[in-house]
Amino acid sequence: MSSSTVPEVPTGSVDQARRRPNSERFKRFAIRYGFLIVMATLFLFFGWWNPVFWRPANLFSILLGATVYGILALGVTFPLVIDGLDLSIGSVAALSVMISAYVMVVLDASGTVAILVCLMLGAGIGAINGFLIVRVKIPDLLATLGMMFLVQGVQLIPSGGRSIGRGAVLAGGVVAPGRFRDYFLFLGQGRLFGIVPTAVAIMLIVAILVFVILSLTRWGRVFYAIGSNSQAARLVGAKVNTYRMMAYILSGTIAALGGIVLAARVGRGDVSSGGTLLLDAIGSALIGFAVLGVRRPNPFGTIVGAIFISMLLNGLSMMNMPYYVQDFVKGVVLVAALAFTFGLSKTKG
Repeated sequence: MSSSTVPEVPTGSVDQARRRPNSERFKRFAIRYGFLIVMATLFLFFGWWNPVFWRPANLFSILLGATVYGILALGVTFPLVIDGLDLSIGSVAALSVMISAYVMVVLDASGTVAILVCLMLGAGIGAINGFLIVRVKIPDLLATLGMMFLVQGVQLIPSGGRSIGRGAVLAGGVVAPGRFRDYFLFLGQGRLFGIVPTAVAIMLIVAILVFVILSLTRWGRVFYAIGSNSQAARLVGAKVNTYRMMAYILSGTIAALGGIVLAARVGRGDVSSGGTLLLDAIGSALIGFAVLGVRRPNPFGTIVGAIFISMLLNGLSMMNMPYYVQDFVKGVVLVAALAFTFGLSKTKG
């Protein structure tokens, strides 16, 4: 009798086949939840190092510290969604700080007028950015970088390069007649119901509005479609240039709102108010790519990124880390988060 032979399957191949599903599940889990796990670990570590970190007052301080560049990061999310970038947001915010102070302190106008002027200026700067990028065809990095330097210079002109506060001495020895209005200061220093800082509430409201626009409306789907493939979006009838213009207008307007909140917090027009707003805002928005492994700009990830940066700076300060070490750590975290999210996801399968 002849017997049929059954081919032998190498043991190593069977083991690899069994290990592969587990490996894939681990990668998916790591990409989706890895950043949140790191954030929770740091939260526990900072509290273990110094229990004051966990006190409610300090936690509110962390949220308050994230508000200004969190708002700016939500604004720059729109250019990022369409595969662009707005480098002028920090300068626009600083301009809002100076202009709001000038309108109320020097011109003795109301806080409402100051808010409207700042928002219109932000929208106008965004429109100019959009025009340079969409119509003149200047690359977004170059157009917004040039606008950043231009606005930095403009913000110093009304005050002659000096900060503006109550009782400021103007050119010719004249004392400024106005002051910051109490209801304006409430936007940055007040608390709703005596508990929630008003600035935090403003940030959350902006985050909800951005989420609704980008995730629940046709406009948001078109924004994302343009970012994925602008040519394909144009072929299916999307007004690509209009949406790109709107992205920069929204970015400038929201940046101006961030400057208003900052002016209300500090209570004066400080010429150095811009500081690291740009880097912290861009960092928050980019960290958002790693939150839940979405690999694209999104308002939820942006807010988490802003809170993470504020928490990181707060915790490092409690550990008495010098400021230059804090900047280094921020850079390491940003690069590591993006490299982990994009690099590991490309090795899947």
